Amino acid sequence: MNDKIINNGLKFNHMDFQTRVIHVGNNIDKGTNAIKRPITMANSYKLPYDPSVLNWSGADENIYTRNGGSNQKYLEERIASLENAEDCIVLSSGVAALSGLFFSLLESGDHVIFSNVTYIAVYRLLNELFNKKFKVETSIVDTTNIENVKSEIKDNTKLIHIETPGNPTLSIVDISKISEIAHEKNILVSVDNTLASPYNQRPIELGADFSIESLTKYINGHGDSMGGSISGKSKHLDTIRKDSQINLGGTISPFNAWLIMRGSVTLPLRMEQHNKNALKVAKFLESLEIVTFVSYPGIESHKNHEIANKQMKNGFGGVLSFGLNTNHDKHNEFVSNLKIITSAVSLGHDESLIVFIGEDDERQYLYPKEFKNGFLRFSVGLEDSNDLINDIKQALNKTGLL
Repeated sequence: MNDKIINNGLKFNHMDFQTRVIHVGNNIDKGTNAIKRPITMANSYKLPYDPSVLNWSGADENIYTRNGGSNQKYLEERIASLENAEDCIVLSSGVAALSGLFFSLLESGDHVIFSNVTYIAVYRLLNELFNKKFKVETSIVDTTNIENVKSEIKDNTKLIHIETPGNPTLSIVDISKISEIAHEKNILVSVDNTLASPYNQRPIELGADFSIESLTKYINGHGDSMGGSISGKSKHLDTIRKDSQINLGGTISPFNAWLIMRGSVTLPLRMEQHNKNALKVAKFLESLEIVTFVSYPGIESHKNHEIANKQMKNGFGGVLSFGLNTNHDKHNEFVSNLKIITSAVSLGHDESLIVFIGEDDERQYLYPKEFKNGFLRFSVGLEDSNDLINDIKQALNKTGLL
């Protein structure tokens, strides 16, 4: 891990997560003596006496905000620290981070293995765009089964991309084992860590080459900005920064970077509550006869609970999925009767969010059989857990399901 200096000359490499999330990337503002760094909304910076010495596509110095700005760099320092990574690049969204990684690493003729349960953009990018437009060979694999992964490795396999917990079924993949078999063949491993957050899980510590976060979700935590990050070794990130930020223009705005920096300070506190609430709600749902299944890595009925318990150090996150023994319309009616829990996409907000994923979803063929009749993905928020449980009860009652 890098050994950057923070306030008062202190080094952060041996400090606790809670301390680093407050101090890394922050310092006294030299212009005003403010103890919080301000938003720098400029899109251009003063050039040196002889600008001809500059690399106009460089990111080492502030030249033009597409190349990188001050607020972005402060946030990159913080995320690298939280991921225990050598370096980090922050981009405009989680999808910008995913597409930036793939665009920079992959060439025509390469082969990629990726999890059958991933964010929809990964499915689009690898199963459709990169495959059809750039002739990158892709294999969709149940990466919860190590033997499945081994059997799909080819001489031209360049990358294994996994998501754990997987969105939306909450599948769990063994990061250490995947990384071990990949590195034996000189294959890179990337992990979408969004549903866990670096508070609960740090893929690079488990052997992965890259950890990707949708900063929009838990790290920001307030549902009011967008961003994405890729953490890993500088030798890779230097190339990704040039290809995907500077040349494709996937730069985060200074304001969004500042908002995420501000939101990240409370990440440990919020994740503790998300973890606690989701576990309690999952156990409650599991007790109801109308509920056909609950998928949450923190409960023992989850088939990969032991793996989750091994690699998710502080908790199991705030997202769960569950099914109801009813028809399509009744699922929607149940959601419409909720009063505290909001029907909306995204996750990791302070408020609880729920979305019904119907039986006709295009990726249902990739999900376990219990998901086939439609299910609900529930991002459990920071509200009082008893209030959330009571909201579910009254909605089930009003819908005639309890």
